[in-house]
Amino acid sequence: MPEIQFDRYYRYDELTSALLGLYEAHEDLLSMESIGKSHEGRDIWLITATDSSTGPASEKPAFWVDGNIHATEVSASSAALHLLNALATGIGNDEQITHLLRTRAVYVVPRVNPDGAELALARPPKWIRSSTRPYPYDEDPIEGLSHEDVDGDGRLLSMRIPDPNGAWKTHPDDSRLMIRRDAVDFGGVYYRMLPEGRIKNYDGHTIDLQRPREGLDMNRNFPAQWRPEGEQYGAGEYPASEPEVRALIDFIVHHPNITGAVTFHTFSGLLLRPYGTKADDTMPVEDLWTFKKIGDKGTEITGYPNISVFHDFMYHPKEVFTGAFDEWMYDHLGVYAWTTEIWSPQRQAGITDYKYIDWFRDHATSDDLKMIKWNDEKLGGHGFVEWREFDHPELGKIEIGGWDFAHCFRNPPPDYLESEIAPLSDWVIWQTLISPRLEILSSEVTVLGDAVFQIQVVAQNTGWLPTYVTKRALERKIVRPVIAEIDLPEGATMVQGKCRDEFGQLEGRCYKNASGFGPSADPTDDRVKIQWTVKAPTGGVCKITLRHQRAGTARCEVTIG
Repeated sequence: MPEIQFDRYYRYDELTSALLGLYEAHEDLLSMESIGKSHEGRDIWLITATDSSTGPASEKPAFWVDGNIHATEVSASSAALHLLNALATGIGNDEQITHLLRTRAVYVVPRVNPDGAELALARPPKWIRSSTRPYPYDEDPIEGLSHEDVDGDGRLLSMRIPDPNGAWKTHPDDSRLMIRRDAVDFGGVYYRMLPEGRIKNYDGHTIDLQRPREGLDMNRNFPAQWRPEGEQYGAGEYPASEPEVRALIDFIVHHPNITGAVTFHTFSGLLLRPYGTKADDTMPVEDLWTFKKIGDKGTEITGYPNISVFHDFMYHPKEVFTGAFDEWMYDHLGVYAWTTEIWSPQRQAGITDYKYIDWFRDHATSDDLKMIKWNDEKLGGHGFVEWREFDHPELGKIEIGGWDFAHCFRNPPPDYLESEIAPLSDWVIWQTLISPRLEILSSEVTVLGDAVFQIQVVAQNTGWLPTYVTKRALERKIVRPVIAEIDLPEGATMVQGKCRDEFGQLEGRCYKNASGFGPSADPTDDRVKIQWTVKAPTGGVCKITLRHQRAGTARCEVTIG
């Protein structure tokens, strides 16, 4: 198998080959399948990771991971690929990974949006949000500025245009940097700043930005709180209108053993949790506590702050965004789901006290100096392109340059990639291991009389999370209780009990108090005792199966007599 490299970004065919090579080298641990086709007909690959010698993935608690639903966020695919490589090579070498693969499963879709990623990785690249499908209408823009590589250097940069009424001026300490013109500035040299591109039907005076022909945002197309285009930009015609989103939904709802999820995005260096549409106090308090505990562990492992989307990551304080994957997973399916925003260029430059989204709206000019110093000293100058004159076909003499956003903002530069994504694998592994897991603690047979026996089985949830995972799942009534089935031997009859019965939910350890004080500090609400009375000849074998859709399947056999 060719070695997987984490200092470059893979295009679709290369990614497919890497996944196929990983699967073929570890067929006892991995399986590979297409769960659907993209808009342009590419397979959406899913890898299942589990030790098949200990049972199928469908009978184990599982965790979901995906990435690259947004076209330019290609390091999300790298993070998913890194996780798969860590799992495949860790069994027998890493105690946690070995235990995970023997007892649980992980479902991974490294590239949800293969069409968009192909455009992002092309040379020259094309900048779209997600799907390549024309939306909301299939027609070319009549006029306006389109973001494109107008000078042919393979990069999408910025244009600065001298303009007495421009809102920008050069930084007094570094003329490469553009800062906002003060409210009362006059008499200086000022510029208008625009994305690099051509202007269709330019009238010589006015410039509007074209609305992208590919206006979909597939992370606004999930069912939770979905709103139409007039209320939510990029939402699609109806929930799950996009084949990529539909493929994910269809797989997930048909795999109720999924107990949690992480979707990889870029950028900001953050761990984002629901809700995105309402405040924390609308969530069941136990779920909020647990979200924060999981997030705190993620911060410990990755260094990324864990925050609420609604309280800390809205693009505008009066506007929520809806139809997101993580909110659908939590609000509709009742599992803890996170959006991981990979990479913070600001933090790399030593800017630690900043407000994620708000930084782009307003920040101190000293931050710009820190950023350019980081570019010069750590990136070898490759993140910022010196301004150079260009004879623009519509605007005449201008300058093109500035930050190469694709190189150092949207994703980590290749040299930084592996160190940035490796801790994310560790957090996913930890989250997978906290899932509920149904295990049989003991089984015994007691003689009650002539050919009459009592069979007793005690089972427990050995996971940190309860079998139902979240209180939201209980509110939604979407998780079945533990189901016990007994298969009697030939000639046996049931005296008391049922051949199939339900026995409620089992708690985990996540709600236990920090101290052991009090008479009810640690009750056995994680266990269930099940009894049957049967009349049977001695020597027969009863087969017992305990099932929980999220906590997995456990089996045992007892011999009568």
